[in-house]
Amino acid sequence: MSRKNLLIWILVVGVFGILNTEMGVIGILPYVSSDYHVDLTTAGLLISLFALGVGVAGPTMPLIFSRFPRKPIMLLVLGIFTVCNALSVVTTDFDTLLMLRVIPSIFHPVYCAMAFSVAAELGGKNAPREVAKINIGVSAGMVVGVPISNFLAETITLSASMTFFALVTAAALIATIIFVPSMKQQKPLSYGSQVSVLRRPMVWASIFAVIFLNGSVFGCFNYLAAYLTDVTKLAPTMVSILLFAYGLCNMVGSMIAGRLLTIQPMWTAKLFPIALSTVYLILYFGGSEATVSMSILTVIWGILGGINGNINQYWLSHAAPEAPDFANGLFLTAANVGTMAATTLCGLFIEKFSIDAVIIGGLIFSAVSLIIVWAQCARGLKY
Repeated sequence: MSRKNLLIWILVVGVFGILNTEMGVIGILPYVSSDYHVDLTTAGLLISLFALGVGVAGPTMPLIFSRFPRKPIMLLVLGIFTVCNALSVVTTDFDTLLMLRVIPSIFHPVYCAMAFSVAAELGGKNAPREVAKINIGVSAGMVVGVPISNFLAETITLSASMTFFALVTAAALIATIIFVPSMKQQKPLSYGSQVSVLRRPMVWASIFAVIFLNGSVFGCFNYLAAYLTDVTKLAPTMVSILLFAYGLCNMVGSMIAGRLLTIQPMWTAKLFPIALSTVYLILYFGGSEATVSMSILTVIWGILGGINGNINQYWLSHAAPEAPDFANGLFLTAANVGTMAATTLCGLFIEKFSIDAVIIGGLIFSAVSLIIVWAQCARGLKY
Protein backbone atom coordinates (compact mmCIF):
# COMPACT_ATOMS: atom_id res chain seq x y z
CA MET A 1 0.00 0.00 0.00
CA SER A 2 1.38 3.42 -0.94
CA ARG A 3 1.97 6.03 1.74
CA LYS A 4 -0.85 8.14 0.28
CA ASN A 5 -3.37 5.29 0.47
CA LEU A 6 -2.22 4.40 3.98
CA LEU A 7 -2.80 7.99 5.10
CA ILE A 8 -6.25 8.05 3.51
CA TRP A 9 -7.31 4.83 5.26
CA ILE A 10 -5.98 6.05 8.61
CA LEU A 11 -8.19 9.11 8.13
CA VAL A 12 -11.09 6.79 7.29
CA VAL A 13 -10.58 4.91 10.56
CA GLY A 14 -10.33 8.20 12.45
CA VAL A 15 -13.55 9.51 10.92
CA PHE A 16 -15.23 6.16 11.61
CA GLY A 17 -14.17 6.38 15.26
CA ILE A 18 -15.49 9.92 15.62
CA LEU A 19 -18.83 9.17 13.91
CA ASN A 20 -19.06 5.92 15.84
CA THR A 21 -18.71 7.90 19.07
CA GLU A 22 -21.46 10.26 17.93
CA MET A 23 -23.98 7.81 16.46
CA GLY A 24 -23.20 4.57 18.29
CA VAL A 25 -24.98 5.91 21.38
CA ILE A 26 -28.27 5.51 19.49
CA GLY A 27 -27.93 1.75 19.93
CA ILE A 28 -27.44 1.92 23.71
CA LEU A 29 -29.90 4.59 24.89
CA PRO A 30 -32.17 2.09 26.71
CA TYR A 31 -29.13 0.70 28.57
CA VAL A 32 -27.96 4.21 29.48
CA SER A 33 -31.44 4.96 30.79
CA SER A 34 -31.41 1.82 32.93
CA ASP A 35 -27.83 1.97 34.22
CA TYR A 36 -27.84 5.71 35.01
CA HIS A 37 -31.43 5.75 36.32
CA VAL A 38 -32.70 8.47 33.97
CA ASP A 39 -35.67 8.42 31.62
CA LEU A 40 -35.19 7.78 27.90
CA THR A 41 -35.75 11.43 26.99
CA THR A 42 -32.99 12.53 29.36
CA ALA A 43 -30.69 9.81 27.99
CA GLY A 44 -31.40 11.25 24.53
CA LEU A 45 -29.47 14.37 25.56
CA LEU A 46 -26.33 12.34 24.86
CA ILE A 47 -27.28 12.56 21.18
CA SER A 48 -28.90 15.99 20.95
CA LEU A 49 -26.18 17.84 22.89
CA PHE A 50 -23.46 16.15 20.82
CA ALA A 51 -25.25 17.25 17.63
CA LEU A 52 -25.62 20.77 19.03
CA GLY A 53 -21.89 20.87 19.78
CA VAL A 54 -21.06 19.82 16.22
CA GLY A 55 -23.47 22.38 14.77
CA VAL A 56 -22.05 25.27 16.82
CA ALA A 57 -18.41 24.30 16.32
CA GLY A 58 -18.73 23.54 12.60
CA PRO A 59 -17.96 27.01 11.19
CA THR A 60 -15.62 28.13 13.96
CA MET A 61 -13.32 25.35 15.17
CA PRO A 62 -11.95 24.25 11.76
CA LEU A 63 -11.28 27.93 11.03
CA ILE A 64 -9.41 28.44 14.32
CA PHE A 65 -7.23 25.36 13.83
CA SER A 66 -6.65 25.88 10.09
CA ARG A 67 -3.41 27.78 10.73
CA PHE A 68 -1.80 25.00 12.80
CA PRO A 69 0.21 21.95 11.56
CA ARG A 70 -2.18 19.13 10.77
CA LYS A 71 -0.61 16.09 12.43
CA PRO A 72 -0.53 17.63 15.95
CA ILE A 73 -4.15 18.71 15.55
CA MET A 74 -5.17 15.20 14.47
CA LEU A 75 -3.41 13.79 17.53
CA LEU A 76 -5.06 16.37 19.78
CA VAL A 77 -8.58 15.58 18.55
CA LEU A 78 -8.12 11.79 18.57
CA GLY A 79 -6.54 12.06 22.03
CA ILE A 80 -9.53 14.04 23.36
CA PHE A 81 -11.98 11.49 21.91
CA THR A 82 -10.00 8.55 23.31
CA VAL A 83 -9.68 10.04 26.81
CA CYS A 84 -13.34 11.12 26.97
CA ASN A 85 -14.51 7.73 25.70
CA ALA A 86 -12.27 5.93 28.21
CA LEU A 87 -13.58 8.06 31.09
CA SER A 88 -17.15 7.35 29.93
CA VAL A 89 -16.50 3.67 30.57
CA VAL A 90 -15.89 4.22 34.29
CA THR A 91 -18.08 7.20 35.19
CA THR A 92 -21.22 6.49 37.20
CA ASP A 93 -22.63 10.03 37.09
CA PHE A 94 -24.92 10.97 34.20
CA ASP A 95 -24.01 14.68 34.26
CA THR A 96 -20.34 13.74 33.96
CA LEU A 97 -21.22 11.45 31.06
CA LEU A 98 -22.95 14.39 29.36
CA MET A 99 -19.85 16.55 29.82
CA LEU A 100 -17.70 13.78 28.35
CA ARG A 101 -19.94 13.89 25.26
CA VAL A 102 -20.03 17.67 24.84
CA ILE A 103 -16.25 18.17 25.02
CA PRO A 104 -15.33 15.92 22.06
CA SER A 105 -18.32 17.14 20.04
CA ILE A 106 -16.70 20.57 19.84
CA PHE A 107 -13.61 19.03 18.22
CA HIS A 108 -15.56 16.70 15.90
CA PRO A 109 -15.69 19.21 12.99
CA VAL A 110 -11.95 19.91 13.29
CA TYR A 111 -10.89 16.35 12.47
CA CYS A 112 -13.62 15.68 9.89
CA ALA A 113 -13.04 18.96 8.03
CA MET A 114 -9.29 18.31 8.04
CA ALA A 115 -9.80 14.74 6.79
CA PHE A 116 -11.83 15.98 3.82
CA SER A 117 -9.24 18.67 3.05
CA VAL A 118 -6.26 16.30 3.24
CA ALA A 119 -8.01 13.67 1.11
CA ALA A 120 -8.82 16.28 -1.55
CA GLU A 121 -5.23 17.55 -1.59
CA LEU A 122 -3.80 14.03 -1.89
CA GLY A 123 -6.27 13.14 -4.64
CA GLY A 124 -5.40 16.02 -6.97
CA LYS A 125 -7.51 15.60 -10.11
CA ASN A 126 -9.12 12.53 -8.57
CA ALA A 127 -10.00 14.37 -5.36
CA PRO A 128 -13.68 13.26 -5.34
CA ARG A 129 -12.62 9.60 -5.30
CA GLU A 130 -10.38 10.10 -2.27
CA VAL A 131 -13.00 12.20 -0.49
CA ALA A 132 -15.50 9.40 -1.19
CA LYS A 133 -13.33 7.08 0.92
CA ILE A 134 -13.63 9.51 3.85
CA ASN A 135 -17.41 9.45 3.38
CA ILE A 136 -17.27 5.66 3.62
CA GLY A 137 -15.86 6.17 7.12
CA VAL A 138 -18.73 8.55 7.86
CA SER A 139 -21.33 6.04 6.61
CA ALA A 140 -19.70 3.15 8.46
CA GLY A 141 -19.63 5.18 11.67
CA MET A 142 -23.33 5.92 11.33
CA VAL A 143 -24.36 2.41 10.29
CA VAL A 144 -21.94 -0.12 11.78
CA GLY A 145 -21.55 1.64 15.13
CA VAL A 146 -25.22 1.39 16.10
CA PRO A 147 -25.67 -2.41 15.79
CA ILE A 148 -22.22 -3.14 17.29
CA SER A 149 -22.83 -0.93 20.33
CA ASN A 150 -26.28 -2.45 20.78
CA PHE A 151 -24.90 -5.99 20.49
CA LEU A 152 -22.12 -5.35 23.03
CA ALA A 153 -24.49 -3.74 25.53
CA GLU A 154 -27.00 -6.56 25.12
CA THR A 155 -24.58 -9.48 25.31
CA ILE A 156 -21.90 -8.06 27.66
CA THR A 157 -22.40 -4.68 29.37
CA LEU A 158 -22.92 -1.01 28.60
CA SER A 159 -19.28 -0.45 29.52
CA ALA A 160 -18.25 -2.85 26.75
CA SER A 161 -19.96 -0.63 24.18
CA MET A 162 -18.21 2.48 25.46
CA THR A 163 -14.91 0.58 25.53
CA PHE A 164 -15.42 -0.14 21.83
CA PHE A 165 -15.76 3.61 21.16
CA ALA A 166 -12.48 4.24 22.98
CA LEU A 167 -10.61 1.40 21.26
CA VAL A 168 -11.46 2.62 17.76
CA THR A 169 -10.28 6.18 18.38
CA ALA A 170 -7.21 4.85 20.22
CA ALA A 171 -6.35 2.69 17.19
CA ALA A 172 -6.57 5.74 14.91
CA LEU A 173 -4.46 7.73 17.39
CA ILE A 174 -1.70 5.11 17.47
CA ALA A 175 -1.75 4.71 13.68
CA THR A 176 -1.46 8.49 13.29
CA ILE A 177 1.52 8.63 15.66
CA ILE A 178 3.35 5.85 13.82
CA PHE A 179 2.45 6.25 10.17
CA VAL A 180 1.28 9.80 9.48
CA PRO A 181 4.13 12.09 8.41
CA SER A 182 4.45 15.73 9.34
CA MET A 183 2.31 17.26 6.62
CA LYS A 184 3.77 20.52 5.45
CA GLN A 185 0.93 22.90 4.82
CA GLN A 186 0.99 25.76 2.36
CA LYS A 187 0.80 29.09 4.13
CA PRO A 188 -2.87 29.33 5.06
CA LEU A 189 -5.00 32.37 4.55
CA SER A 190 -5.55 34.69 7.48
CA TYR A 191 -8.73 34.20 9.48
CA GLY A 192 -10.18 37.35 7.95
CA SER A 193 -9.43 36.19 4.40
CA GLN A 194 -11.10 32.85 5.04
CA VAL A 195 -14.21 34.38 6.60
CA SER A 196 -14.39 36.86 3.69
CA VAL A 197 -15.52 34.02 1.38
CA LEU A 198 -18.92 34.52 3.03
CA ARG A 199 -19.23 37.75 1.05
CA ARG A 200 -19.77 35.71 -2.09
CA PRO A 201 -23.43 35.10 -2.99
CA MET A 202 -22.45 31.77 -4.55
CA VAL A 203 -21.04 30.52 -1.23
CA TRP A 204 -24.34 31.30 0.49
CA ALA A 205 -26.23 29.65 -2.36
CA SER A 206 -24.07 26.56 -1.83
CA ILE A 207 -24.77 26.61 1.91
CA PHE A 208 -28.51 26.63 1.27
CA ALA A 209 -28.12 23.97 -1.42
CA VAL A 210 -26.43 21.69 1.14
CA ILE A 211 -29.10 22.45 3.77
CA PHE A 212 -31.89 21.39 1.42
CA LEU A 213 -30.00 18.52 -0.22
CA ASN A 214 -29.14 16.93 3.12
CA GLY A 215 -32.58 17.65 4.50
CA SER A 216 -34.18 16.00 1.48
CA VAL A 217 -32.54 12.71 2.48
CA PHE A 218 -32.43 12.71 6.27
CA GLY A 219 -35.79 14.35 6.94
CA CYS A 220 -37.40 11.15 5.69
CA PHE A 221 -34.67 8.70 6.67
CA ASN A 222 -34.99 9.56 10.36
CA TYR A 223 -38.55 8.20 10.21
CA LEU A 224 -37.76 5.24 7.95
CA ALA A 225 -38.14 2.61 10.68
CA ALA A 226 -41.62 3.90 11.55
CA TYR A 227 -42.54 4.12 7.85
CA LEU A 228 -41.48 0.54 7.16
CA THR A 229 -43.39 -0.65 10.23
CA ASP A 230 -46.62 1.34 9.92
CA VAL A 231 -47.00 1.85 6.16
CA THR A 232 -45.25 -1.09 4.56
CA LYS A 233 -46.23 -3.38 7.46
CA LEU A 234 -42.87 -5.14 7.59
CA ALA A 235 -41.87 -7.41 10.47
CA PRO A 236 -39.34 -5.93 12.95
CA THR A 237 -36.61 -8.30 11.73
CA MET A 238 -37.12 -7.19 8.14
CA VAL A 239 -37.05 -3.54 9.21
CA SER A 240 -33.67 -4.08 10.88
CA ILE A 241 -32.34 -5.83 7.78
CA LEU A 242 -33.46 -3.01 5.48
CA LEU A 243 -32.03 -0.32 7.77
CA PHE A 244 -28.68 -2.12 7.75
CA ALA A 245 -28.91 -2.57 3.97
CA TYR A 246 -29.63 1.16 3.62
CA GLY A 247 -26.41 1.92 5.48
CA LEU A 248 -24.31 -0.47 3.41
CA CYS A 249 -25.75 1.06 0.25
CA ASN A 250 -24.67 4.46 1.57
CA MET A 251 -21.09 3.23 1.35
CA VAL A 252 -21.68 1.93 -2.18
CA GLY A 253 -23.19 5.30 -3.09
CA SER A 254 -20.07 7.09 -1.80
CA MET A 255 -17.85 5.11 -4.16
CA ILE A 256 -20.20 5.72 -7.08
CA ALA A 257 -20.28 9.44 -6.26
CA GLY A 258 -16.48 9.56 -6.27
CA ARG A 259 -16.47 8.53 -9.91
CA LEU A 260 -19.47 10.63 -10.95
CA LEU A 261 -18.11 13.82 -9.37
CA THR A 262 -14.76 13.27 -11.05
CA ILE A 263 -16.39 12.95 -14.48
CA GLN A 264 -19.58 15.08 -14.38
CA PRO A 265 -19.98 17.01 -11.10
CA MET A 266 -22.51 19.49 -12.43
CA TRP A 267 -24.91 16.94 -13.88
CA THR A 268 -24.50 14.68 -10.86
CA ALA A 269 -25.74 17.50 -8.62
CA LYS A 270 -28.45 18.61 -11.06
CA LEU A 271 -29.94 15.15 -11.53
CA PHE A 272 -29.72 14.03 -7.91
CA PRO A 273 -32.88 15.84 -6.64
CA ILE A 274 -34.81 14.47 -9.62
CA ALA A 275 -33.71 10.90 -8.89
CA LEU A 276 -34.51 11.24 -5.18
CA SER A 277 -37.91 12.81 -5.89
CA THR A 278 -38.73 9.92 -8.19
CA VAL A 279 -37.99 7.44 -5.40
CA TYR A 280 -40.17 9.47 -3.00
CA LEU A 281 -43.09 9.60 -5.44
CA ILE A 282 -42.94 5.84 -5.92
CA LEU A 283 -42.83 5.43 -2.13
CA TYR A 284 -45.76 7.80 -1.64
CA PHE A 285 -48.02 6.05 -4.12
CA GLY A 286 -46.74 2.52 -3.54
CA GLY A 287 -45.27 2.44 -0.04
CA SER A 288 -47.63 -0.28 1.09
CA GLU A 289 -46.65 -2.63 -1.72
CA ALA A 290 -44.77 -5.92 -1.46
CA THR A 291 -41.64 -6.41 0.61
CA VAL A 292 -39.54 -7.06 -2.50
CA SER A 293 -40.51 -3.72 -4.07
CA MET A 294 -39.84 -1.88 -0.80
CA SER A 295 -36.48 -3.60 -0.49
CA ILE A 296 -35.45 -2.46 -3.97
CA LEU A 297 -36.54 1.12 -3.25
CA THR A 298 -34.64 1.12 0.06
CA VAL A 299 -31.48 -0.05 -1.70
CA ILE A 300 -31.80 2.69 -4.33
CA TRP A 301 -32.57 5.25 -1.63
CA GLY A 302 -29.49 4.12 0.31
CA ILE A 303 -27.23 4.52 -2.73
CA LEU A 304 -28.66 7.99 -3.35
CA GLY A 305 -28.05 8.84 0.31
CA GLY A 306 -24.37 8.01 -0.13
CA ILE A 307 -24.15 10.08 -3.29
CA ASN A 308 -25.85 12.96 -1.46
CA GLY A 309 -23.15 13.24 1.21
CA ASN A 310 -20.43 13.48 -1.42
CA ILE A 311 -22.31 16.08 -3.46
CA ASN A 312 -22.78 18.23 -0.35
CA GLN A 313 -19.09 18.21 0.54
CA TYR A 314 -18.05 18.80 -3.08
CA TRP A 315 -20.51 21.64 -3.62
CA LEU A 316 -19.44 23.72 -0.63
CA SER A 317 -15.71 22.97 -0.67
CA HIS A 318 -15.53 24.02 -4.33
CA ALA A 319 -17.41 27.22 -3.61
CA ALA A 320 -14.46 28.37 -1.46
CA PRO A 321 -11.44 26.29 -2.57
CA GLU A 322 -8.87 28.67 -1.05
CA ALA A 323 -10.26 28.05 2.48
CA PRO A 324 -10.81 24.26 2.49
CA ASP A 325 -10.98 23.66 6.25
CA PHE A 326 -13.40 26.55 6.79
CA ALA A 327 -15.52 25.43 3.82
CA ASN A 328 -15.66 21.86 5.12
CA GLY A 329 -16.70 23.20 8.52
CA LEU A 330 -19.50 25.14 6.84
CA PHE A 331 -20.49 21.92 5.05
CA LEU A 332 -20.76 20.01 8.34
CA THR A 333 -22.89 22.75 9.90
CA ALA A 334 -25.13 23.16 6.85
CA ALA A 335 -25.67 19.40 6.68
CA ASN A 336 -26.67 19.30 10.37
CA VAL A 337 -28.99 22.29 9.97
CA GLY A 338 -30.63 20.60 6.99
CA THR A 339 -31.14 17.39 8.94
CA MET A 340 -32.69 19.20 11.93
CA ALA A 341 -34.94 21.43 9.80
CA ALA A 342 -36.21 18.62 7.58
CA THR A 343 -36.72 16.24 10.50
CA THR A 344 -38.82 18.92 12.21
CA LEU A 345 -40.88 19.60 9.07
CA CYS A 346 -41.45 15.91 8.40
CA GLY A 347 -42.43 15.43 12.04
CA LEU A 348 -45.03 18.20 11.70
CA PHE A 349 -46.48 16.51 8.63
CA ILE A 350 -46.70 13.22 10.53
CA GLU A 351 -48.40 14.95 13.47
CA LYS A 352 -50.83 16.83 11.24
CA PHE A 353 -51.65 13.99 8.87
CA SER A 354 -50.02 10.55 9.20
CA ILE A 355 -46.73 8.73 8.78
CA ASP A 356 -47.39 8.55 5.02
CA ALA A 357 -47.02 12.34 4.84
CA VAL A 358 -43.34 12.16 5.83
CA ILE A 359 -42.60 11.77 2.13
CA ILE A 360 -44.14 15.20 1.43
CA GLY A 361 -41.50 16.85 3.61
CA GLY A 362 -38.74 15.07 1.69
CA LEU A 363 -40.26 16.14 -1.62
CA ILE A 364 -40.42 19.78 -0.51
CA PHE A 365 -36.74 19.84 0.47
CA SER A 366 -35.80 17.99 -2.70
CA ALA A 367 -37.72 20.48 -4.86
CA VAL A 368 -36.08 23.49 -3.20
CA SER A 369 -32.62 21.94 -3.60
CA LEU A 370 -33.38 21.34 -7.27
CA ILE A 371 -34.26 25.03 -7.76
CA ILE A 372 -31.12 26.25 -5.96
CA VAL A 373 -28.69 23.91 -7.72
CA TRP A 374 -30.14 24.52 -11.18
CA ALA A 375 -30.16 28.29 -10.54
CA GLN A 376 -26.49 28.15 -9.54
CA CYS A 377 -25.63 26.22 -12.69
CA ALA A 378 -27.60 28.68 -14.81
CA ARG A 379 -25.45 31.50 -13.36
CA GLY A 380 -22.42 29.86 -14.90
CA LEU A 381 -21.15 27.98 -11.87
CA LYS A 382 -18.14 25.89 -12.92
CA TYR A 383 -17.01 23.21 -10.49
